[in-house]
Amino acid sequence: MSISQQDQLNQLARNLIGELAAFDRRSASDGEKRAAATIAARLEAYGCSAAVERERAHGTYWWPLGLLTLAAGLVSLKGSRLLRTIVGGFTAAAVADDISGGSQWFRRAALPRRDTWNVVAEAGDEHAERTIVFVAHHDAAHWSLLFAPQIPEFFGEHFPQQLERSKTTPPIMFPVFAGPVLALLSGLTGSTLLRRAAAVISLGSAITFAEIGSRSVVPGANDNLSGVAVLVGLARLMRERPVRGVRVLLVSTGSEESFMEGMRGFAKSHFGSLPTESTSFVCIDSVGSPTLMQLEGEGMLWMADYGEQLKAELSAAAAELDVELVRGLRFRNATDALIAHQAGYPTLMLGSISQYKAPSNYHWPSDTAENVDYASVVDAILICERLLRNTAAQTEN
Repeated sequence: MSISQQDQLNQLARNLIGELAAFDRRSASDGEKRAAATIAARLEAYGCSAAVERERAHGTYWWPLGLLTLAAGLVSLKGSRLLRTIVGGFTAAAVADDISGGSQWFRRAALPRRDTWNVVAEAGDEHAERTIVFVAHHDAAHWSLLFAPQIPEFFGEHFPQQLERSKTTPPIMFPVFAGPVLALLSGLTGSTLLRRAAAVISLGSAITFAEIGSRSVVPGANDNLSGVAVLVGLARLMRERPVRGVRVLLVSTGSEESFMEGMRGFAKSHFGSLPTESTSFVCIDSVGSPTLMQLEGEGMLWMADYGEQLKAELSAAAAELDVELVRGLRFRNATDALIAHQAGYPTLMLGSISQYKAPSNYHWPSDTAENVDYASVVDAILICERLLRNTAAQTEN
């Protein structure tokens, strides 16, 4: 690709991210719907057949997890052994399901739901048997003191050797699950120590979720308008040079920040028409940090590793372009990729990291359009295009 084409992609990303980052896009909101309409229009302008699809979502994670941990904490303060056993077991099961890509049965049964908005666009060869689904999300997160960038910076500056050895991010959801489990164990054993620990950990988690819910929504430029820019950039490149032999879906989900609710809606509406043996998913999330990386696996509670073949194909695409793509990292969080992986699709997650092995400005007010590394966004577009064209070439052989 010529320098002028790269400059054009850079400007495309700057314009799109700047426009969408300028307004509130909390999960399952009017702002999210506005963003979806804007993205669909951009994709259609580049020749895609695009639609905005309405799905249903609760739209937060702090309410379901906050209520569950509050219940476990209160019963650990005052409840009998029987009550601690029952409530501890119930809340532990509900938390585990909610954070691990499960059905989210608690929030669906107990909490209100509203509309969320996905963009689904089709490009490439509509008659091809092989399909690649590129997925990003356009909703934005609440900030919290829990996500203060000074935390990874402190550890990176003061413990550089530990940072160098670290391959997995901290398991921030472990205490959320541990509190209810300790409540259950205190009921089963009658242990006062376990009961007190359950109360402290569970109530501490509930307070943290209350703090998150009280905060404003960040601009979400890196997380994840940078991924949306990759979708639109791919559409532009495919208009200029059409792809044969591969059907392409460009999907931007809503309510990812409420634990992949928009992706669950896409799964319900579309997985039935996407055979696992001929469909792959490439999740693009937060590619606006200085160094691109692809995850080996992710998961808030237990780790789900992605298949090696698709990861190797992405690494080969990056190598052909002479773009650095870090391997070997696992994140103790979850993206839309997890939903596709659990359904049996070959899946990978393309992201980026700062020098502290974390996405830049993650869930922080500084996640603005001005702080995106646009060179990384352009590289992500080119890597995804090369992966797509390599796949198309394989179908012709």
